[in-house]
Amino acid sequence: MGTITIVGLGPGAVGHLSLETMGLLQNCAQVILRTAVHPTVAELEKQNVKFTSCDDLYEKAASFEEVYDSVVERVLAAAQNGDVVYAVPGSPLVAEKTVVLMRTAAKAQGVKLVIKPSMSFLDLAYVELGIDPIAGLQIIDAQDFAEIASAGQHPLMITQVYSQMVAGDLKIALMDVLPDEYEIYFLRNLGLPDEECRPIKLFELDRQPNIDHLTSAYVPPMPEGAEDTVFENVDDAEAVPGIITFGEDEDEFAEEGEEEGYAEDFLPEAGFDDFDIQPLADVMRTLREPDGCPWDREQTHKSIRSNMIEEVYEYLEAVDADDVDGMREELGDLLMQVVFHARMAQEAGRFDLQDVIDEVVDKLIRRHPHVFGDTHVDNSDDVLVNWEAIKKQEKQERKHVLDGVSQGLPALLRAYKLQSKAAKVGFDWQDSASVWAKVQEELGELQEALQAGDKAAAESELGDVLFAVVNYARHNGIEPEVALDGTNNRFASRFNYVEEQVEASGKTWQDFTLNQLDEFWNQAKELERKSDL
Repeated sequence: MGTITIVGLGPGAVGHLSLETMGLLQNCAQVILRTAVHPTVAELEKQNVKFTSCDDLYEKAASFEEVYDSVVERVLAAAQNGDVVYAVPGSPLVAEKTVVLMRTAAKAQGVKLVIKPSMSFLDLAYVELGIDPIAGLQIIDAQDFAEIASAGQHPLMITQVYSQMVAGDLKIALMDVLPDEYEIYFLRNLGLPDEECRPIKLFELDRQPNIDHLTSAYVPPMPEGAEDTVFENVDDAEAVPGIITFGEDEDEFAEEGEEEGYAEDFLPEAGFDDFDIQPLADVMRTLREPDGCPWDREQTHKSIRSNMIEEVYEYLEAVDADDVDGMREELGDLLMQVVFHARMAQEAGRFDLQDVIDEVVDKLIRRHPHVFGDTHVDNSDDVLVNWEAIKKQEKQERKHVLDGVSQGLPALLRAYKLQSKAAKVGFDWQDSASVWAKVQEELGELQEALQAGDKAAAESELGDVLFAVVNYARHNGIEPEVALDGTNNRFASRFNYVEEQVEASGKTWQDFTLNQLDEFWNQAKELERKSDL
């Protein structure tokens, strides 16, 4: 049995590869690389280093856990024929799961293991970011969602952000605990001529070009006490990196109707006194009191941020299913979230539930002068024109047509809102036929980019196709976000049916042909159709 020597290929540049490591690579008959997708590999080939890689295992395995286990098995098997040099990107001792597994397996099998120190991308990151790891830097894998939940509490370096899909999942996980516009750092190709180390907004993470295996993200900690700070004005809050402000100066919104107390005048007529929200407010107050529920007392606006989103989607799911009981229940859950946030704001001295109610009532009255004032309208189009004019007057800080469309929205919904805003000033196609022609044109350009093998161009063209499809949906009165959500639900339901049939057969997925699985799929569609009758 030979000795396994583990070395690191450094962060990227050949100059960061140690002379000892190069000597080991040149003088060993069995050199195995975890991956040959690394900048230093070209230099190894020039130096006539003979090696094999484990890249084929990535294509065969269903998960990274399987890949890592297979890599360890391959290296240990090679050691039965003599000494092995196993090379990994960066440093063997920094975020390298195969090395952790290799140590355990080698000890169990009595194989001698030697690990050589190497430069990590972290050494370069410290310089670029101007940070000292002694402050408590935590290094995690992009797939380690349990640790991601602590983001903002301490410096966090996230490795293995190797694709846009991973970056997208990471972004969503981070947005559960941090504001959408929190400033993080995008790191790529450190030590190479085209290195990148630049600040970006969190919601932009998966929108960066050239995300690959040398991409990482750095999440700085929140300023001490920032989460619980009560700001006197917007300027104070904006001075703190990563903090989003939702309120505006009250003077900007002071309207004549507001000052005259229209809300109080119209509340009885509108029938608001028929409903009593106080019991819910009382329950929430009790839950948040010192002798209340420990979990409820620990929550903050940010910790339950994702709950609001989940409740909205659960309500929409009930609407799509025409589930009256579900709609009632989910609206209650959604209202509970509103009361929860209002209670926390009241405890911090920011605003209370009555402020929330008064403001939205005032806004509704102010934006419906044809109901609560003397303005005359002939149809709903006139109502929308008035609504936008009043809204524009209120939101005077919005200087551009597209201001107000949140960058953190889901991409389909944001495209829909951007197009709708542009259309209001006349920047729009005249008819849906013209939009459909644009869809066809963009599909052709996508096909050309794919045939040319230009991945960057294909990605751009695919974005254009999706944007054009959203436009076509809008022209036909269809909300694409709702449409796709419905399709996702149908797919999940039908796939679950197919899975049930496979399990009921006592066979495995591999025992069925695609045509046989498709037959189950058609059965699910037929059952769906019958249930709709």
